[in-house]
Amino acid sequence: MDRFQHYIDGRFEDGAESFASVDPASGAPWALMPLADAGDVDRAVQAAHRAFTSPAWAGMTASARGKLLSRLADLVRAAAPRLAALETRDTGKIIRETSAQIAYVAEYYQYYAGLADKIEGAHLPIDKLDMEVWLRREPVGVVAAIVPWNSQLFLSAVKLGPALAAGCTVVLKASEDGPAPLLEFARLVHEAGFPPGVVNILTGGPEAGRALATHPKVAHIAFTGGPETARHIVRASAENLASTSLELGGKSPFIVFDDADLDSAANAQVSGIFAATGQSCVAGSRLLVQRGVKDALLARLKARAEAVAIGAPDRMETEVGPLCTARQRERILALIARSTAAGARLVTGGQASEGPGFYFPPTILDCSDAPDAPALAEEFFGPVLSVVTFDTEAEALVLANDTEFGLASGVFTRSLTRAHRMIRGIRAGVVWVNTYRAVSPIAPFGGHGLSGHGREGGLAAALDYTTVKTVWLRTSDEPIPDPFVMR
Repeated sequence: MDRFQHYIDGRFEDGAESFASVDPASGAPWALMPLADAGDVDRAVQAAHRAFTSPAWAGMTASARGKLLSRLADLVRAAAPRLAALETRDTGKIIRETSAQIAYVAEYYQYYAGLADKIEGAHLPIDKLDMEVWLRREPVGVVAAIVPWNSQLFLSAVKLGPALAAGCTVVLKASEDGPAPLLEFARLVHEAGFPPGVVNILTGGPEAGRALATHPKVAHIAFTGGPETARHIVRASAENLASTSLELGGKSPFIVFDDADLDSAANAQVSGIFAATGQSCVAGSRLLVQRGVKDALLARLKARAEAVAIGAPDRMETEVGPLCTARQRERILALIARSTAAGARLVTGGQASEGPGFYFPPTILDCSDAPDAPALAEEFFGPVLSVVTFDTEAEALVLANDTEFGLASGVFTRSLTRAHRMIRGIRAGVVWVNTYRAVSPIAPFGGHGLSGHGREGGLAAALDYTTVKTVWLRTSDEPIPDPFVMR
């Protein structure tokens, strides 16, 4: 079997223990991964803390940091085919998506390379004539970045890029489910020439995550994952009072009005829920469709779902591959069973595929007569679409906002005025109009409620990794007046 290592303080090393990683397409082990314990985590954080204050990093100009990030972008771009093959092998994500996505990940590092020397302070028009006051933006310190297995190179880039641009150092914990691509990515960090300890990459389970989130030298925790794990992260941060940015799950509404281009809406809905086997935080998992076009749209979606090419994820013609883990498939089956028991109607799919691997077909549940079905409230994190019918724009808005999540949303209509009303009314961090699942390093991304807080992408993300220092300079040569009176 292949063997991977941690990257700590500029060195590649084995973990305290190791474990076998399973190929989701076959269900068989294929590689040995290092398993970090609290000692490994402590060494990584200590290395990051030393690097944060060392002249090799702290004394580096912002422009020089940008050049390192630009070099990393070039290396990611060149290594994209190898990284894509590893991600497909270790997570089951289809090669046609990993190939495109990882090539685009390089653009995130390139964007933050250009932003590194453009994080500016400000001069304050202070109300005291003998004072000059200005603000400095300075790096917050050691960042603990914790990412899940799905889209891990992308989800780490939106943390590493802005954190390094701001001058922070990072300990990145990859998920124990499918960590191979991030452990391989560490070799590109090393080749790019970052000083030892600036970036540390390891993998491990709850023990490693807890040790990282509670470490006294961690200043900020950037986490992507589920709300329940996020609650543990927030509780753990009470130990070190670290700030947090949380990019969590979603139950995103995909709203189709009767004036929409149904073919375009159907294609976008397929992208929004069946691409990546539905294992995406922005999955458009709740289809809200106006009654007059429900049958026509549902017929299109059923035909597309049943025509999807399910197969080995390393084949370019495959459109839906396996789920990442067996436990995820069991959870989806249980949630479907609870929803049909509550009155949801199975339109297509719903049964696990036979044979090896963790495959599950595109599934559609019509919940129009089952408003209390669990499928409408709980995140499947799989290729399952829940459908609800509405009559009026006001009803669509109520249904869209009837969720504890608030990450993404889609609106399909030819009416410009209606689109603007929906944009204003939907409570979500992202609204896509007549499109879905589009991203860019320039555009901030994030949500609210159970979808978390903070933003990834754009200047907003870089500012999350800084703290503001206020500088007061007295310009008068006169003696300081009465010391018992606050100036």
